[in-house]
Amino acid sequence: MTTPSVFVRAAELEAAGRPFAVATVVAVRKPTSARPGASGIVHPDGSIEGWVGGSCAQPVVVREALRAMADAQPRLLRLSKDGPGEGRRADGVIELVMTCHSGGTLEIYVEPHVPAAQLWVVGTTPIAGALARLGSAAGWRVTVIDPVAEADAFPAAERVHTSADIRGLDPEASPFVVVASQGIWDEEAVGLALTREVSYVGLVASPTRAGVVREWLREETTIGDERIAALRAPAGMDIGAETADEIALSILAELVQVRRGRADFVASPGPATVAGAIPETISLEPVVDDIVLLDPVCGMTVERAHARHLADHDGVIYAFCSIGCRTRFIKEPATFLSATEYSPMHD
Repeated sequence: MTTPSVFVRAAELEAAGRPFAVATVVAVRKPTSARPGASGIVHPDGSIEGWVGGSCAQPVVVREALRAMADAQPRLLRLSKDGPGEGRRADGVIELVMTCHSGGTLEIYVEPHVPAAQLWVVGTTPIAGALARLGSAAGWRVTVIDPVAEADAFPAAERVHTSADIRGLDPEASPFVVVASQGIWDEEAVGLALTREVSYVGLVASPTRAGVVREWLREETTIGDERIAALRAPAGMDIGAETADEIALSILAELVQVRRGRADFVASPGPATVAGAIPETISLEPVVDDIVLLDPVCGMTVERAHARHLADHDGVIYAFCSIGCRTRFIKEPATFLSATEYSPMHD
């Protein structure tokens, strides 16, 4: 039987939300040193706890366990010296010819334990709401992230994080991040997501808007080109989607492709340590002090509760509708203040 320590260890990994696979010997035909019931836990890095066979069998078991974790499908392995060749039989058994094998037959059942993937949705837009709702229904652990988000507005989400802290949230997690703020704080959210370990970063935007975001990342941050290239923008598969639900469906379809290893693009930026940081001057939290709510660049009036793009010039704080307007103002404030004098506006 499987030893209690394997059960205990598996329970610990389950509780911690860690992926792993359990490999259990279910049948043997001598000569072989393995015994039915012998088992081991295989980790994503290829390490194994326990014993399921000798030096010839173990590397193959680890390889198939990693594949099982990737596609979330169990498999029964039959390792023998003779056989029809390596391949999958109609009954679901994977036949593996082991030329270095002792001569017996070893059957090992590999069962993956993959925690529900985390989907972080940034924004409070209708598309963000549709993503939260459909993602939860599809089995994803959904977190909505936005400083002005209200939990009641996203009942399907597992949690609502009312902060812009993407880098510091669950540092051990490798979530799938979809930025659906649609212009409110696209640049900052994408930049923050790209500076941490993630499985995917996508942006809901038109091709033109996506180009603007990429250009801002190159000019205003220290994020490298290889990291920016990993951004999926526009996010989602091209299915002709128009409504919020349809767009959310197209994005979820793409996420499934990435998660199952079927995507023909590189979606993961990799370890966060290879990228730089976002400038500390960016403010994303709602403000309460007196500020100029009329964007001096485009003339748009900014709602106080959504005022996140700020700049201080000569002791006056200005609010901007987007990071693009803020960047233009910082570079040449006199250009936008010379024609009109602005004063703080109040509710």
